[in-house]
Amino acid sequence: MALSANDVMKMIKEKEVKFVDLRFTDTRGKEQHVSVPVKAFGMDKFESGHFFDGSSIAGWKGIEASDMLLMPDPDSARMDPFTDEPVLNLTCDAVEPSDGKGYDRDPRTIAKRAEAYLKSSGLGDTAYFGPEPEFFVFDSVTWNVDMSGCFVKIKSEEAPWSSGEEYEGGNMGHRAPVKGGYFPVPPADTLQDIRNAMVLALEQQGVECEVHHHEVAAAGQNEIGTKFNSLVKRADWMQILKYTVWNVAHSYGKTATFMPKPIVGDNGSGMHVHQSVWKGGQNLFTGNGYAGLSDFALFYIGGIIKHAKALNAITNPGTNSYKRLVPGFEAPINLAYSSRNRSAACRIPLVTDPKARRVEVRFPDPTTNPYLAFAAMLMAGLDGVQNKIHPGDPIDKNLYDLPPAQAKKVQNVCSSLDMAIDHMNKDRDFLTKGGVFSDDMLDAYCALKMEEVTRFRMTTHPVEFDMYYSS
Repeated sequence: MALSANDVMKMIKEKEVKFVDLRFTDTRGKEQHVSVPVKAFGMDKFESGHFFDGSSIAGWKGIEASDMLLMPDPDSARMDPFTDEPVLNLTCDAVEPSDGKGYDRDPRTIAKRAEAYLKSSGLGDTAYFGPEPEFFVFDSVTWNVDMSGCFVKIKSEEAPWSSGEEYEGGNMGHRAPVKGGYFPVPPADTLQDIRNAMVLALEQQGVECEVHHHEVAAAGQNEIGTKFNSLVKRADWMQILKYTVWNVAHSYGKTATFMPKPIVGDNGSGMHVHQSVWKGGQNLFTGNGYAGLSDFALFYIGGIIKHAKALNAITNPGTNSYKRLVPGFEAPINLAYSSRNRSAACRIPLVTDPKARRVEVRFPDPTTNPYLAFAAMLMAGLDGVQNKIHPGDPIDKNLYDLPPAQAKKVQNVCSSLDMAIDHMNKDRDFLTKGGVFSDDMLDAYCALKMEEVTRFRMTTHPVEFDMYYSS
């Protein structure tokens, strides 16, 4: 049962809450918050919202129209496991005070509009998403970028490069080799207790967990598998997961990152996203075609593949994202689908129950804004269904061993953020259908991302000294 505003007010009394923390997500996907002492938090907050300054949020309003409202979603109420005082967290929508509608650039509002569009299209009534974000836990990280030069240094006692370090109490020597982190038992896996703590904290906050383990990269790469849910709810959970991973790591004196490629020469972190569309309690992806898929599912895949390069601007939103999407490695760069092939952009997982039939889109990474990513993938998939875009034949052979003539025919995802932005500027009609994304929002998003591209382009990289200093 969904929680009501009355339930939340009861919860505040029962748990002796001292502060209510109002949370929302900015364009880049970073969660923001403001805290209200409990005596200043009444039913009026659910009815009239809480004012804040929208001009201070990157990619949002101009200073001349900065007043905005946060409208809390009572069903998102959960106690914060990391605060000294009892704090209740509430996820909010950003709302325009002038008309009471969701703000055009608010990611959660866009995700809600995508859910509404699915219903109004008549194609389905619920879209389920199940992301698998990978992340790294390090002992510490230091970096500096200024006119005199730059560096980054990662410290990780678990890392293969630490075998020669002297540690207080000795170097214990149990380490996984490069790409060998999947998944030896402790003591080689040093993060068991931390992941246990993360899972317990997630469960406390209502996020259902199904599995956790060390991932392939030897220096502290992990994954926590959480249950699927409907689009907006699952994006909310993703924000709770990030908050939890960062803070549990912090409480152990470590640091966690969802950056796709922090380490050169070992696996990067992706976020495979499982998705399916349902109507009247029936999974529309279940059929008797390839790998048990319906035509609906195949056309959905066709839409994802057709619009993949535009999707990259949202699902792979940083310059670092493209350090992971490089040909010739395990990265899912090939715009093809397969029930077996992990280098395909879309994989059909094996399931024992046909009701669980789904498509796994493998190119996104965990720095994406989950509200925008899930909404954009749903819009691409639905465009495929509406226009009957067939994805062609599946490719079950190893995509890296294809004969050159055949390999040439398989398109790849984008190889840089500016390329992805370029594709989004040319191919965005599928996103603006039904007013889900607006051109204004997409222009603001692309401008924000181009600032990152320009800064990256203008910054001299240490590897360039390696390649060109003596030339």
